[in-house]
Amino acid sequence: MVISVVNLGRCDYTTALRLQESLVALRKEERVGNVLLFVEHPAVITLGRNAKESNIVVPRELLAARGVEVFEINRGGDVTLHAPGQLVAYPIFDLRSLDGKVGAVEFVRRLEEVLMRTCAQWAIETQRIAGMTGVWTLPEAPPRLNGRVMGRDYVAEGEESNSKAKAGKWSERKVAAIGVHISRGVTSHGFALNVTTDLGLYQYIVPCGLTKPVTSIEFETGARPSLDEVIVVAARGFGEIFASQILWLEKLDDLLPGVAWEQDAPAVAPENERRVAGDDVHNG
Repeated sequence: MVISVVNLGRCDYTTALRLQESLVALRKEERVGNVLLFVEHPAVITLGRNAKESNIVVPRELLAARGVEVFEINRGGDVTLHAPGQLVAYPIFDLRSLDGKVGAVEFVRRLEEVLMRTCAQWAIETQRIAGMTGVWTLPEAPPRLNGRVMGRDYVAEGEESNSKAKAGKWSERKVAAIGVHISRGVTSHGFALNVTTDLGLYQYIVPCGLTKPVTSIEFETGARPSLDEVIVVAARGFGEIFASQILWLEKLDDLLPGVAWEQDAPAVAPENERRVAGDDVHNG
């Protein structure tokens, strides 16, 4: 199986939503294969089918004044936030094309596994928590405070470096949210991984209706990887978990010429990654 990957770069939410809708229709018609979109959004709050309006804890007028849009959409889940520094992945997959019997629950488990492997590249140990979709850290101090080697030493100003003394004060932190929609076996929406996201924006919502804290790769490690770096790692994870060949596309028109796409952007991947992608088959 082949997964075609396109990185849209920074893209407004309306455009990305319309693009997903177009790709879902094309996938149902079998005019395209499985497609994986990566994108970074401006600040936006989305409400899933099960969302409670009360989980937006500030007036809509304040959000509008600060340039934060709000969308009600058809994915599962409650309230979540997208913002610069966050990697969003939208897999448009036909579940019937995947190896093995893959239903909604198994598909979400596979997305979690992609995220957990991605976080591991930055020495972040993660876990699943029963009844809470998404990926979470362990209930211990961030790696930047407990002496793990991550390329450089880093302790945030004002924070203690003695993690043992603080170990009991840390709870699990959500580093990635997942919300999907499945229509006639074809998936849309996906996951959002906080990389260098401004965590202060989460004061506007109760993320996913849960009171547990959120985190990011930057908060956990002190590192500030580019989204391009994380995209390459995440794409490889999709290849491994879905036992698929990853095909990097330079533009949407390479997917299906002649379609009036909402957005067209180059795929952002290192030149050597694109060069070997055609022969890089992962068996996971």
